[in-house]
Amino acid sequence: MLTIDVAVLLAVIVLWRLRRRTEARSRFDEKLTVVIVLALGVLIAPTPAGQGISNVLGRLASGVTQAGR
Repeated sequence: MLTIDVAVLLAVIVLWRLRRRTEARSRFDEKLTVVIVLALGVLIAPTPAGQGISNVLGRLASGVTQAGR
């Protein structure tokens, strides 16, 4: 039996949707892409990879804040 991780499936869908030309997208397409990306973020956040991404983004944000002072 083949099992597909939902997060991997959503990542593939997001990449497929973002490859399309911007001019061909409707408002509904853009909103649907945002909803899918948010769902992907919710699925990835509790994983070790999500925690690593969160740490890297936190360090980047604090570096930008300190550089701005």
